[in-house]
Amino acid sequence: MIEDLDVFAVVVEQSSLNQASRLLNLSQPALSRKIAKLEEQLGVALFNRNGKRLELTAIGRLTYTYALEQRQQQLRFLQSLNRYKSEEQTTVTFGASLTTLQTTMPPLVRSFTEKHPYAEVKLITGKTHEIVNDIRDKRADIGIVASSIHESGLVCAPLFDDHLELVLPKNHALADKKQPDMQDLQGLPMIMFSKGTWYRKLIDDVFHRYMVMPDLRMEIDSFEAIVRLLPICMAAALLPRSYIGEQLLSSNELVSLHIPELEQTRRTTCLIYNEAAELGTAARQWIADTTARFDDSSRMIKDANIRVADTAPRLENEEWSP
Repeated sequence: MIEDLDVFAVVVEQSSLNQASRLLNLSQPALSRKIAKLEEQLGVALFNRNGKRLELTAIGRLTYTYALEQRQQQLRFLQSLNRYKSEEQTTVTFGASLTTLQTTMPPLVRSFTEKHPYAEVKLITGKTHEIVNDIRDKRADIGIVASSIHESGLVCAPLFDDHLELVLPKNHALADKKQPDMQDLQGLPMIMFSKGTWYRKLIDDVFHRYMVMPDLRMEIDSFEAIVRLLPICMAAALLPRSYIGEQLLSSNELVSLHIPELEQTRRTTCLIYNEAAELGTAARQWIADTTARFDDSSRMIKDANIRVADTAPRLENEEWSP
């Protein structure tokens, strides 16, 4: 029926069976049979025939509108099909740890799918060494890991530095403390990441260094679960600064406190890929866009810091430490 609808639309647009038959490269009798067949299928008359003159019936006008919609829909489909076929690599596999998947990957994957809507995205999770193995063995095209990787054959591009900060409910006893330190965490009820995760290793190392033993209430792998449980349990957590946004804090009635010693938990999140892998255009474009995105963010932060240092007011008799 779609073909017959398109033929019908051409007849309407040409206002003549004779002209339409030449345009469609059909004999006039064959064209008439197609119109008659369409009318038979629909069970209605599409034209009023006054001699050689054709006039659309009311249902004919409605059918013409529908035929135009079908033509546009078919055109959009064919355009989409051509774009899909033109993708050199239609599947891109990303690897990341569960925590990195929750904090860093969502906006990056969203940006990729907006530019390559017909590419298939696969995500695999694992610990850092497992993601490195997947990249090395070409089971994944691109990896995001929370550490620098120095291995022959792998390209490691630093994206951003991050460290942990103390997060607790707004009405917590420590929430208003101006200069908290590590000793404030001694015996503090806390929710932590499970053992074996990268963040838990950072936390255990810094607690050992400062001989701090908190009151461990729960061990969870999910950022979202930790955030939701903090107000309920009136507990604290150490979360990466990159994950802590104003909206997340306000919507969960939480505050974040900076503890200088926690800057020792600094780690660099990097993008890695196998330089010997035959990456498609989409994957290489994703690598270029992602590294450029974080380069731009770093420049913005540096520029802002320079402006603050250059323009901040200095009070008389005040010691200034830029």
